[in-house]
Amino acid sequence: MMRAKTENMVRRWKEQRWVMDSVIQAIGMEWDQPRLGYTMYPAGPDAVADFRTVGMRVRKFADMHREFAAAARRREIKAEAFEKQGRLVSARESYFIAALLYSAARWPIFENNATTIGYNSRMVACYDKFAAHMNRPVERIEIPFQGKVLPGYLHLPHKPAPGEKFPLAIGIDGMDGSKEIMCSMYGDKFIERGMAHFIYDGPGQGECTISELFVTEDNHIDAARAVFDHLAKHPHLDVDRAVAWGVSFGSFFALQAAAGIGKRLKGAAVSFVTHEPGLNAIMDMASPSYKMRFMYMAGYDDEDKFDAFKEKFTADAIVDKLACPVLIQGGEDDELSPIEFSDELVDRLKVAKKFVVYEGERHAIGGNTASYLGENWFTMLADWCRDRIDGKPAPNERVHINSLGQATVKSYG
Repeated sequence: MMRAKTENMVRRWKEQRWVMDSVIQAIGMEWDQPRLGYTMYPAGPDAVADFRTVGMRVRKFADMHREFAAAARRREIKAEAFEKQGRLVSARESYFIAALLYSAARWPIFENNATTIGYNSRMVACYDKFAAHMNRPVERIEIPFQGKVLPGYLHLPHKPAPGEKFPLAIGIDGMDGSKEIMCSMYGDKFIERGMAHFIYDGPGQGECTISELFVTEDNHIDAARAVFDHLAKHPHLDVDRAVAWGVSFGSFFALQAAAGIGKRLKGAAVSFVTHEPGLNAIMDMASPSYKMRFMYMAGYDDEDKFDAFKEKFTADAIVDKLACPVLIQGGEDDELSPIEFSDELVDRLKVAKKFVVYEGERHAIGGNTASYLGENWFTMLADWCRDRIDGKPAPNERVHINSLGQATVKSYG
């Protein structure tokens, strides 16, 4: 799966690999976060059997890519059969699910090799097939950046009338996902609210790891500018009514994007926070898979050099550059980035801000009663974004949602 050199580049990975395999055997492959749940979410209930079967078959870390890839190929074969039969709705649904499975198959391999490159190629091919058969426009767009490209997909709510332009949501994922899981096949939160939805891999993410366009402490700022300037030329996008949103490490990248785009953006909304300066919790206290992944994303194979590099990840450089309203949502018990650091970041913001904390929730909001009984984080985020598009005054408040789902609101003044 991976070379010995890659397997040996993180000390805790070497020391704790046997522990990880034992934990996976005991409790399953969602030992670190609900990756099956969030990866299948954009496909809807039809994908449950595919993903849960993978979960049942994985008994150790090395099983993950093989089982995802096998499930992806099974779905791809179904899609091809539907296509030959002229059942194009069924074909596009299966191609979409296959693309998500191939995307997940890339994740457990923290290097470029023939296997990951092959999974990536099949993922792109399946997603493009889905796009070709979709009942609304889906366009692959590759944006030139630093001699390479930022790959993305633009989803429009419907076929535009002559001269019609849509407001825009720009989505940025985190470390362990990809652009393919950022827009739902049906019922997407932004498309349902009349917005075009552009999802892309920034430096170090998804396809950019394959092309070796690595992440630095600040190149998501320039990447976002390149994306925005490119989309401004699209005949059916109104970038004067645009927002950015991000999840997990995208909670950091999306704020960088907002700082880079500046006043042209109407708002930035982020969830599942990663705002700790220096990234201590996620890199040195959580599962060592996070550090393995981020070293791959950044192009490092020397842990000591990477440790110096990760210290550069701080919001200090962007706080004063944020010129649009901001929404931040976090779990009170976030294990990857203690919520106090997001609290400190919010206190420093000079723009209208809404900070929502879910009592008892961890990094991936959704595993406790605060999110079950209280307002759904994604619905809140999408509505907040639509309000910014519509020019409504942005709230300036801290919201605490307790374990009974009750919200306490405190104004920032």
